[in-house]
Amino acid sequence: MTTDQELIWRLRERDLSALGELFERYRNQVYRVALAIVRDPQVAEDILQDCFLKLHVYAHRVDPERPLMPWLYRVTANLSYTYVSRHQKRNTDLDLVAEQLSTSSAQAPDRVTEHTELQNSVRAAIEKLATNQRIVIILHYLANMSLQDIAEILDCPVGTVKSRLHYAREKLRHELGAIENLSTEYAHGYA
Repeated sequence: MTTDQELIWRLRERDLSALGELFERYRNQVYRVALAIVRDPQVAEDILQDCFLKLHVYAHRVDPERPLMPWLYRVTANLSYTYVSRHQKRNTDLDLVAEQLSTSSAQAPDRVTEHTELQNSVRAAIEKLATNQRIVIILHYLANMSLQDIAEILDCPVGTVKSRLHYAREKLRHELGAIENLSTEYAHGYA
């Protein structure tokens, strides 16, 4: 398999087949992050295309010695953030993020309804987060990125990422706390 480094060098020489290989290799990750942020499949598809167009245009600025994914995530996050800032639409759900933040194991049939309610609650709580907090939650939990990588992508200090993640978790705990207490009461027969 051709390495990203080799593909970037080929792309710098305007080899469009290298761009195609990189697109096939990373399109799912880029699309998922864009979709989780903008919550609109059509817009996420546009962002996916724009991200790889930027890779083609700015290939000479991409360091082939460094991993490509952080660069792609940075471009995706920036394009997504710009879209959200301009449109502020809040009408598409975050199924993938909700699944990451809620249980992912198979559940017994009697638990399916409870699981669906939990996913909907997590989704709704994430929707209420400020955009900069939502992006950090998505990159950390959906993309499984380290705080350092997120800081590089968002071009901000690690401390800022930690702060955003902390406050986002606190807001999620607050929003989801009532649900947890309710399910605990049911579990102990108090309902």
